[in-house]
Amino acid sequence: MNLINAASISEHSHAPSRFAILTHGSMQILITLVCGVIAPVLLYALLNPAGMSATDTVRLTIMLSLIATFSAVILLTRMIRYPGVSYAGTILPVFGSTYGIIIAALLVMRESYSNSILFLCFACSIAIQYAIAARLSRAANPIHHLVPGGRVSELINLRDCNAKIWGSPDAPLPHRAIVVADLHFDHNDEWERRIATAALDGVPIYHYKQVQEALTGRVQIDHLSENVLGSLIPSNGYHGLKRATDILIALLVLPVLLPMLAVSAVAIKLDSPGPVFFRQHRVGFRAKQFRILKFRTMRVSQQRPDIHAAKTISDDERITRVGRFLRRTRIDELPQIWNILCGDMSWIGPRPEALSLSEWYAKEIPFYAYRHIVRPGISGWAQVNQGHVTELEDIHAKLQYDFFYIKHFSYWLDIIIAVRTAGVILNGFGAK
Repeated sequence: MNLINAASISEHSHAPSRFAILTHGSMQILITLVCGVIAPVLLYALLNPAGMSATDTVRLTIMLSLIATFSAVILLTRMIRYPGVSYAGTILPVFGSTYGIIIAALLVMRESYSNSILFLCFACSIAIQYAIAARLSRAANPIHHLVPGGRVSELINLRDCNAKIWGSPDAPLPHRAIVVADLHFDHNDEWERRIATAALDGVPIYHYKQVQEALTGRVQIDHLSENVLGSLIPSNGYHGLKRATDILIALLVLPVLLPMLAVSAVAIKLDSPGPVFFRQHRVGFRAKQFRILKFRTMRVSQQRPDIHAAKTISDDERITRVGRFLRRTRIDELPQIWNILCGDMSWIGPRPEALSLSEWYAKEIPFYAYRHIVRPGISGWAQVNQGHVTELEDIHAKLQYDFFYIKHFSYWLDIIIAVRTAGVILNGFGAK
């Protein structure tokens, strides 16, 4: 079980743990600022008074260190709310990013600063965060007591869920117990009374779908309703901000990527006959069709496209030598920057499916079309968790990942997907 679930449970528990105070974001900020910046600077001043002689430089460095550390802890506590995000694994990238931005800003403005103080604050801050992560990991796998009835038994075989059936209403609950029930099931009077008294005693009571979603990062729906997804239309405000950010990033990275795009185009031409680019009709934002642009990674076929031709299987013999490398590194997706600039796609979102596959999935799976409520993306929550899939049974799981993204549509989740996409590119996860 990842640390965020343990933290949430400790925070809502009726009997506070000795580590529960560490789960509060405000307390983490205070501890990290005091122990990671203020205390090390005071110690540095005592041991090296000469290093504090440049008052303006030292003051600026300390102030920026406080800003970088504060921002990093805020980012960290927000990001680890999502399933699959490792607390310890996120500390170094987040702190490295905030301190890197501070250093870049100082270099651009040509302001003088103290390398020693900045490095000391950076090192001490991440050390404190790793210590907090180690403490929280001791309480990272609490027991979920399942109230018999309904679909709560689905949690028993769920990975990372330490669950056991609560034997009877008379059975006592252990210290810091967590109760999970199918709250839509019609329990008998004894169980209803016991659940009510447990809640009055301060015991956290979760609906099984809350736990399922928190552990898997998937939203399993039975029928489309705002009770399941929060709102059927994601935030229009963030839609606009996300669109502006997509355009800005595309314009910034395109000049940098042009040499790589040119080399890839030449390699494709030399490797096999056919066009450099692959164009295909896909279903996009609000179910409108558009033509996606990718580097060609397969041999040219004269076959009429259908459902089976649209699928890419493992070790597909149609993939060229250069195409296999482009797929593994995701370079084949980079021409979709053009689709982003045209407004057809985003950097982050559910992957757009081929028209034939989308029509097939829509006939077989209820509510499939709802995934088109947001712009499709080059990378997405399903891609970093599941990889590339095309079979119907896998599409059910993929759809649940897409609905989780729509439900939690925010820049925090987009940042997580962007960070995990970098890892996917390095290890080739999910490529076919």
